[in-house]
Amino acid sequence: MNRNSSIIDIAKQTIETEGNAILNLANFVNDDFRSSVELIYGSKGRIIITGIGKSAIIASKIVASLNSTGTPSVFMHAADAIHGDLGLILEDDVVICISKSGNTPEIKVLVPLIKRAKNKMIAITGNKDSFLGKEADFVLNAYVEKEVCPNNLAPTTSTTAQLVIGDVLVVCLLELRQFSSTDFAKYHPGGALGKKLYLRVNDISSVNEKPQVSGDANINDVIIEMTEKRLGMTAVIENNKIIGIVTDGDLRRMLTKNADFSGLTAKEIMSASPKRINSDEMAVEAKEVMETYGISQLLVEKDGNYAGVIHIHDLVKEGII
Repeated sequence: MNRNSSIIDIAKQTIETEGNAILNLANFVNDDFRSSVELIYGSKGRIIITGIGKSAIIASKIVASLNSTGTPSVFMHAADAIHGDLGLILEDDVVICISKSGNTPEIKVLVPLIKRAKNKMIAITGNKDSFLGKEADFVLNAYVEKEVCPNNLAPTTSTTAQLVIGDVLVVCLLELRQFSSTDFAKYHPGGALGKKLYLRVNDISSVNEKPQVSGDANINDVIIEMTEKRLGMTAVIENNKIIGIVTDGDLRRMLTKNADFSGLTAKEIMSASPKRINSDEMAVEAKEVMETYGISQLLVEKDGNYAGVIHIHDLVKEGII
């Protein structure tokens, strides 16, 4: 057998098998699912998600997704819960318990303790007739016919199903909360996606140098200003208003056109009416302008006055490009 072909065939079959199992989950979406979403949405407490083994790893991921989209959540390992961590569950918290079989020893110990505390409990399990399935207030059916593992042992398809159910919960709650891009930025301020949603031009330009010369500045003054400020350009300013820009390209064009340029001024070599952006605009808007016009820097204005420069390298540094 051709080894390379065999690997490709196995990969395709694995994807197809798991894909079909996931599609089948749609048949299990019922009133328990709707009630679970409404319970979480209306909860005054947090969502405590627990599991053991591979299900615990899935629980951690669902917790992360819920937290990042506005639903306060905490991971609690099922084994640790029965050895002291049960104390993190507060009166108004909702518990989601994840277990493929619903019959593991840790689950059988943990579930009665949660019931005794009168916390509402949602089960994500592949066996709705299990101990967990029968004891939970609501059951989200994660049944899969078989693991994609050749021995039908390693948690593969089943954990994928659990993960998808978690994602569906997250999306339903997003819709109910009308979670906006602004909300997303609030919970992701350090990431590139968040920066695209909250970072403004002034946040970047205010820490840059602010190269500027007057219109009658001679070439030497222009070159010195550009060299010292190291942005490859300088604004040309009159009464704090932008009248032009001198870039490295403008200097090169000047050299090709003039044998003697010692008497030239900034106003004579500048590019008039340069592209500019207001300091209150989003940084991502600066990116769009630069890409549209094929330029690497934008002059920044505030209340009609020159306020600085934003360079394409700044956007790269911030992860916006």
